[in-house]
Amino acid sequence: QVPLVASGGGSVQAGGVLGLTCAASGYGYGVYCMSWFRQAPGKEREAVAAIYSGGVKAYYADSVKGRCTISLGDGRNTLYLQMTSLKPEDTAMYYCAAGVCSTNSYARQRQWRMETTYTDWGPGTQVTVSS
Repeated sequence: QVPLVASGGGSVQAGGVLGLTCAASGYGYGVYCMSWFRQAPGKEREAVAAIYSGGVKAYYADSVKGRCTISLGDGRNTLYLQMTSLKPEDTAMYYCAAGVCSTNSYARQRQWRMETTYTDWGPGTQVTVSS
């Protein structure tokens, strides 16, 4: 694998759309969870969405469900997060991460949200949503 590199952050108004990209060569096949986390000032880092390369199953936090889509592209070498209907509370530094996940779907329900699942992290990209 090569180091993860996230890009695409920026400033948008509430209700806007933004797409994040993470170069993630080497993680798109196998048993990896590839995820987006975010951390707002003064808050703990939280999992936003994840995708399991073993079956391309996607997971979402309740706070973004219905507004975000995580996907793999470019021959599974790129991780995307498409965000719509952005809210000021989406303002945060966004990180992409990758790590080995369980082949058991029930275990993954818990694993994808845990920072300890992920061994590789990219530098963050800032998303700012103004009201």
